[in-house]
Amino acid sequence: MKKKIQTNSFIRLLLGILFLSIEGCANEEVGEASLEPFPDVVSYNFHIRPILSDNCYACHGPDANAREAGLRLDLESEAYKALAENPGTYALVPGKPHQSEVYLRINSEDENEMMPPPDSNLKLTNREIELIKTWIKEGAVYEKHWAFEPPKYHEPPAVKDKKWPVNEIDYFILKRQEDIGLNPNEPASKENLLKRLSFDLTGLPPTLEMMDQFSSNEDPNAYETMVDYLLDQNAYGERMAVYWMDIARYADSYGYQLDNFRTQWAWRDWVIHAFNKNLSYKDFITWQLAGDLLENPTKEQILATGFNRNHKITEEGAVDEEEYRITYVTDRTNTVGKGILGITFECAACHDHKFDPISQKNYYEMFSFFNNIDELRTSTSPIDPLAGTPKSYAKKPFIEITDEDAEGILSFVNKKDTSTLIVSVMGELDTMRNNYILERGVFNAFGEEVFPTTPESILGFNTKYPKSRLGLARWLFDEKNPLTSRVFVNKIWKEFFGRGIVNTTGDFGMQGELPSHPDLLDWLAIDFMGNGWDMKRLVKQIVMSATYRQSVTVSQEERNRDSENKFYTYASRNHLKAEFIRNMVLSSSGLLVPEIGGRSVKPYQPDGLWEAATAGGSTLAEYTQDHGEDLYRRGLYTFMKRTVPAPSMLIFDSSNRDQCETERSFTNTPLQALVMLNDPTVLEASRVLASRLLSEKSTEKEKINKAFRLILCRKPKAKELNLLERYYKDKLATITEEDALELASIGEYPQEENVDRQSVAALMQVISTMYNMEESISRS
Repeated sequence: MKKKIQTNSFIRLLLGILFLSIEGCANEEVGEASLEPFPDVVSYNFHIRPILSDNCYACHGPDANAREAGLRLDLESEAYKALAENPGTYALVPGKPHQSEVYLRINSEDENEMMPPPDSNLKLTNREIELIKTWIKEGAVYEKHWAFEPPKYHEPPAVKDKKWPVNEIDYFILKRQEDIGLNPNEPASKENLLKRLSFDLTGLPPTLEMMDQFSSNEDPNAYETMVDYLLDQNAYGERMAVYWMDIARYADSYGYQLDNFRTQWAWRDWVIHAFNKNLSYKDFITWQLAGDLLENPTKEQILATGFNRNHKITEEGAVDEEEYRITYVTDRTNTVGKGILGITFECAACHDHKFDPISQKNYYEMFSFFNNIDELRTSTSPIDPLAGTPKSYAKKPFIEITDEDAEGILSFVNKKDTSTLIVSVMGELDTMRNNYILERGVFNAFGEEVFPTTPESILGFNTKYPKSRLGLARWLFDEKNPLTSRVFVNKIWKEFFGRGIVNTTGDFGMQGELPSHPDLLDWLAIDFMGNGWDMKRLVKQIVMSATYRQSVTVSQEERNRDSENKFYTYASRNHLKAEFIRNMVLSSSGLLVPEIGGRSVKPYQPDGLWEAATAGGSTLAEYTQDHGEDLYRRGLYTFMKRTVPAPSMLIFDSSNRDQCETERSFTNTPLQALVMLNDPTVLEASRVLASRLLSEKSTEKEKINKAFRLILCRKPKAKELNLLERYYKDKLATITEEDALELASIGEYPQEENVDRQSVAALMQVISTMYNMEESISRS
């Protein structure tokens, strides 16, 4: 703007509001003392393996090329052997720690003997040393990695406080709390709980009607009724699709240097549709991995396979086509490993995994399932003649979605015009490619020949399954597979609690975190499988629990005792996902266009970003902003260009979709405040809401109260309301006509004709203040 409008008074007001709104909330977290007592029985899986994995496996683990002194500590049979360099000694002597070199070395003060060696900068704590000593005394018993054992059913445990639990989840949570002297938090207020539930299930704030109905409904089943209502909304599928887009690395451009346009959005429409019709997780994954290989597949099932064509694809000419093709196959392998199995397969592409029992051979055996797609370009000339033309908007194999499809079997695809719509999908070659270990991961360094199969360390491949992607999908949903169900329920758990039972959602291997509640994880996994892999049922189960309904407000003392909320003693409080923040701004102002699906849109963004990052020749070299309703679509539909993601989204921690991501970080930076202060969408929403409120027959206080409820989803306290009303009057008295006209001109949405511009500008700044409150963009 040409003039700064009362900046200091705005900052003073904002600070005042912030202090009022966070009254009773905790300040900085401090480190918590260990709440875990020394175990009665030391477990290899939960006490010893993490110590060895962090400190020893790099030199004495699965990777044969990095192994030193011929010692391998991850296998019982190897660890019990006499040491190769000193045959009269043993790394481990069960029952005898003082005859075990492992124990002697970790206690040694001789720099030539001590382990880990000084130059590693690793050192065991006294507790870790005592755990190893006790474990050896108890027989040094090895166990298969917990995540590679099938889930075991556990009855919900007995608890002292029988009134608190609502469903089975709560018994497991409360039992752990009681064992270590913790207590659950008070329930959240009705207003805060509804806001949390609405964003978690639909990605949108609750409407005023929902708030009024829920707050006045004294029916004991009122909460469950609201849960069912929200799960039944089409917005539920859009909310869940945001989570799946990160795993599937969805984008509207191909990436790499040219980063040209692609039309993959019809696959996104399918994902929304699948979540809304509650397709079972088994079918949801099977169709995406191998829909084209099903018997007489429908066009919908083939469209679903777009999942594994979302990866980056080069359109540069004069490249080694085979090198890039191998990169695409590698991406598919890694995505299935991380996104569905929770295993870091990519670590075994160049050598044996250094921590997990996944060999390089295992990697290329899995790789073989995805290495039979007919995707080589026909031209590798210096300039690809098809690049940037409509024929390049999808890569072979692809399907065309016709107008007839969009009116029939693919009616969920929001195809608005008659132009050709093509989508990249999966499709097999007529004959199988030969597969080899690629030495050092180099695309043309062929080693031993391999064939499609799965790692025995997880679950051997059933010979009844076809050696194809369809067989792999069946293996994933084999009742003996230890990972598929656990990994999914854990990811969904983290979506709603902010912390996973296994907090490393993409790594269930030996370097991943241990489960905080292993019995609960197994119970959820078995229950999920036993109830038809029903995703909506799982979500409802989670949000119906008393654990989910706890308040975020907790005393500093209680927070310090569980600073990472590992024991779920209060509700987590992070900023909303980037897409949900955009949704909140548009919905609360009345600007949101509720249309489902369709092509991605280009809202306001700073000038010159695409232009500065292009190498020239790209169809996306310049940013052409959309207009009309396309400016007001949900965050899910914002155009995702891989090399230049939407800046306001990226600042709020959205993914750039370069590769599969199973979770987002939650940062807190000054840039986020600048977005909420200056983003044209936020300022336009403030103007539009101000104009609409001023058109209503109500008092100033009633208008401010309504805006507050729309944005923060609760009624303001008297102090907050009085402060905002004083600020409005101050703005109204001091704002000039020139400043008012400038503020009222922000954004393309038409201005109201019969409202006073200075009143609009004054109320607009009050509303902008509300949008800038930390509470407005946070889970309640």
